[in-house]
Amino acid sequence: MTRGRIGLGPGVYSQTTHLLLQVRAGDEAAAADLMPLVYDELHALAAGFLRRERADHTLQPTALINEVYIRLIGEGSVDWESRAHFLAVAARAMRRLLVNHALARKAGKRGGGAGRLSLSGELASLDAGRDEVDALAIDDALKTLAGLDERKAKVIEMRFFAGMTVEEVGHVLGVSVSTVEADWRMARAWLLSQLEEP
Repeated sequence: MTRGRIGLGPGVYSQTTHLLLQVRAGDEAAAADLMPLVYDELHALAAGFLRRERADHTLQPTALINEVYIRLIGEGSVDWESRAHFLAVAARAMRRLLVNHALARKAGKRGGGAGRLSLSGELASLDAGRDEVDALAIDDALKTLAGLDERKAKVIEMRFFAGMTVEEVGHVLGVSVSTVEADWRMARAWLLSQLEEP
């Protein structure tokens, strides 16, 4: 998420990074201090994911945030580099939880109703004929893309799912803005070609 969307200044960003490093070192008090600083952005991420889900989805943003936060803070092996890195990993965790939820729903319905994911914003603009895809189909396509080019898959995940800016994605991946823009164009075109109806 961009700083402008929630109105946080650079001081909060450096404080968040400092707390993430303390969490990594096992400081439980830092984990409690961290939540208020990242809650708004996690809520915006969760709300964005759930807006793309079918209308009768049973998960609520707060439940999704809590589950993801517990998983991320409990993940001792992650070397948190920055707030943007934390949000990128949070986006991946949210996508994984929603895919698992879709799989459970599909199993419960004996193969039907796995869930639909709305193609909104820039991704949808390339596919004027359709505004929804199966959540599992997009997950499968992203896994295939990651096997071909992991960085491009990460760009899609961070831009589309996490709503991160090109600059934030570049920071997390350690590449230039122009590289992210090129990856974004190529990856979304590839992804949409994979999601075309047979």
